[in-house]
Amino acid sequence: MGIYEELVARGLIAQVTDEEAIKELVNNGKATFYIGFDPTADSLHVGHFMALCLMKRLQMAGNKPVVLIGGGTAYIGDPSGRTDLRTMMTPETIRYNSECFKKQMARFIEFGEDKAIMVNNADWLLKLNYVDMLREVGPHFSVNNMLRAECYKQRMERGLSFLEFNYMIMQSYDFYYLYQHYGCNMQFGGDDQWSNILGGTELIRRKLGKDAYGMTIPLLLNSEGKKMGKTASGAVWLDPNKTSPFDFYQYWRNVHDVDVLKCIRMLTFLPLTEIEEMAKWEGSQLNTAKEILAYELTKMVHGEEEARKAQAAARALFADGTDDSSMPTTEISPEQLNNGVIGIVDLMLACGLAPSKNEARRLIQQGGVAANDLKVESIDAVITSEQLQKGVKIRKGKKVYHRALLK
Repeated sequence: MGIYEELVARGLIAQVTDEEAIKELVNNGKATFYIGFDPTADSLHVGHFMALCLMKRLQMAGNKPVVLIGGGTAYIGDPSGRTDLRTMMTPETIRYNSECFKKQMARFIEFGEDKAIMVNNADWLLKLNYVDMLREVGPHFSVNNMLRAECYKQRMERGLSFLEFNYMIMQSYDFYYLYQHYGCNMQFGGDDQWSNILGGTELIRRKLGKDAYGMTIPLLLNSEGKKMGKTASGAVWLDPNKTSPFDFYQYWRNVHDVDVLKCIRMLTFLPLTEIEEMAKWEGSQLNTAKEILAYELTKMVHGEEEARKAQAAARALFADGTDDSSMPTTEISPEQLNNGVIGIVDLMLACGLAPSKNEARRLIQQGGVAANDLKVESIDAVITSEQLQKGVKIRKGKKVYHRALLK
């Protein structure tokens, strides 16, 4: 089985521009391919994770990855999947976020001579003369076709800014530039990037008379059609300071039964023959599959030692509820207390267990919060400094645990 056939078997291909040509390139290690990452935060998240895994698989098969940091396109903001305009970032924030991305990607992609390279489109996009850009690229794009693109159609009712309208042209120009300067012949991206990828392949064909190829990977959705990697308190990050290894492990340990095999196929590097055997599992065996998924992904992101610790802590915690040594912990400063106490709603916000006070209140009123194994009965409940000195274990729902300590 070639790498292309394996990607199909794992459910990692959504759309391709020319299947036979792409199969020939990737199966023979002839693809120089790129995936773009706009630095909109100071950490990669689960939404980027599948793309990184895809890059690793293709590199292992002999193909050359080009990691494109969107330091230039981040000035515009990708409208794909958005119902509103992205917050405009300062150049300093973009540069800082770009550096954070580079450090995290090195865990997945092997960089070096004749291996993967990393480039930043700020190096060419920010130098472009506006009129020259319009004359060089503008004639090759039909406004009518652009407006039919899914990434723009979903914004038309609420309003699409001219700023965002330029994003497709800039991403297409990236592919054109990478083809000329790095021999990049293929672009990959999420399924929401299909129109932008087509724009790039068409620009290369028209300007250079050459063929370039594109492929999209399906968006990682759960059985309810929601993007995976989201929690009530925000995204699941790859940075351990934003999402602890324990929380990362627990996120995957708690996926729905119907999603676990899909995630194992798409995200782990376990052999397909082994995964097909797991597909026969049912009942309590699905919990074993979830542990395998959580362990494998935590090992990839945070290393084997952190994966072992997270698994051991989860097993001990749910076996007898006593071992909280590896539980995510937030230190509460004395300044956060009011007359020696802190309200449970404020404590949940401080611990990142709810994105807002309203959400924290809702969880409490629905009976979904416990402190030191006792159900929190009132949104007005308080935690004392004496309790915090010993450590307070907060449970949200059935499976999310957090510890609060007085600093």
